[in-house]
Amino acid sequence: MPESTADQYDGDVLHDPYVQQALARYQLGLPRLPTAGRSGELLGRGTGSSLEFQEYREYLPGDDLRHVDWNAYARTDALMVRLFREEISPRTEIVMDASLSMTTQNHVKEKVSLQLTSLFAQLTSRLGGQPSIRVLNSAHPPLKLDLNSLSRSSNISFDGTQSLSELLAENALTFKPQSVRIIISDFLFPHDPDQLLKRLSARASSLWLIQVLADWERNPQPMSGRRLIDVENNHHADMVISAQAIATYKQRLNHLRESLTVACRRAHASFVQLTAEKGLESLCRDELVEAEMLRVN
Repeated sequence: MPESTADQYDGDVLHDPYVQQALARYQLGLPRLPTAGRSGELLGRGTGSSLEFQEYREYLPGDDLRHVDWNAYARTDALMVRLFREEISPRTEIVMDASLSMTTQNHVKEKVSLQLTSLFAQLTSRLGGQPSIRVLNSAHPPLKLDLNSLSRSSNISFDGTQSLSELLAENALTFKPQSVRIIISDFLFPHDPDQLLKRLSARASSLWLIQVLADWERNPQPMSGRRLIDVENNHHADMVISAQAIATYKQRLNHLRESLTVACRRAHASFVQLTAEKGLESLCRDELVEAEMLRVN
């Protein structure tokens, strides 16, 4: 059954039934690079005390005697110690665009963004990590929430007027090194994709860009004369939404998507574009699994 997206989302997104269904079906896509954090389920490239054997090396004074392979010593008269792959839980930083542009089209983007934030945060928590959630609304510096704060998601205002790019330029949004960074936004603001990715990917373990658009933003239909209003600055323009105007708009939107895709490829990041009206269940099953941001249990 399709999810209702007609009204502003004011439920408990932590216990949202669609989020709970996704939690039962999927796990977080594991990054290719080691991440920082406490003992958990993600495998790094260092050596530690996990149960996955990695290799042998000669014993050195100070090594843990519990890791000595006594059977090998009996056979070869050489003291060898077992090394194991380090297990580490992800330090995940989720950035949710809560600007006014995310409230258009009956708040459908707002709802899906909250659901995605809740899903990724809870999946991180299940791996032993402590997700950090940054909300880009009118608060300055940006709000920093923990997982439990999402149960009060109705108190999160989507009223931001500064873009992600502007906040990064002001150093109002900073990241910890070796973190998994998940950026949820419509990316419909002026920016240079290469410069944006350079800032977002600096010292990151993994970077995912999730573009959430409404269906009308992806596929607008011709209309008679309309006044178009920018919800973030109240600028307006009177125009006829003709087939030619739509073709020009789609060309610019496709250029934005292609530019973000290329910039992500250069930065070894991942990019996915979502249509919010499809609903969380479909988005997880199709786009997010294909992008390897989620994996089926």
